Amino acid sequence: MTSKRTLNILAALSWFSGGIVLTLKGSSLLIEAHQLKPEHEWILLALALGLLIGGLKARYLFCRTCRKNLVRIASLREPRLWQVFRPGFLVFLLLMTVTGVTLSTMAQGNHSFLIAVAILDISVATALLGSSGVFWKQGAFDPEVG
Repeated sequence: MTSKRTLNILAALSWFSGGIVLTLKGSSLLIEAHQLKPEHEWILLALALGLLIGGLKARYLFCRTCRKNLVRIASLREPRLWQVFRPGFLVFLLLMTVTGVTLSTMAQGNHSFLIAVAILDISVATALLGSSGVFWKQGAFDPEVG
């Protein structure tokens, strides 16, 4: 059996690492887009748009998702490692990962497509990192969580 605190920590690590990976990926796509057309000033606009959309996603969607998952974990009677997320969420996560990799591959060499995928990646990264404070506010790491 796994502790609820361990599941909370794993959920938070997934959230943080996803945000960091997508930040790096989105940044590299913006760099590639800039190398293709350095005269275009879409890079800063794309970054600002990604941050704005991500902030809205964090506030209105991802924070709620974090809280619901923490409540679900707290209600588990005999927590198991695989219960860190619901099975449906794991399937969704897999599909989003495959979609993201596919879009990034398809965007190679296409300035507009690179910008669009970078905005998507940066917005999700911002939402993940922006909503990660829920783990701290809800006391997910407190030793008495169990």
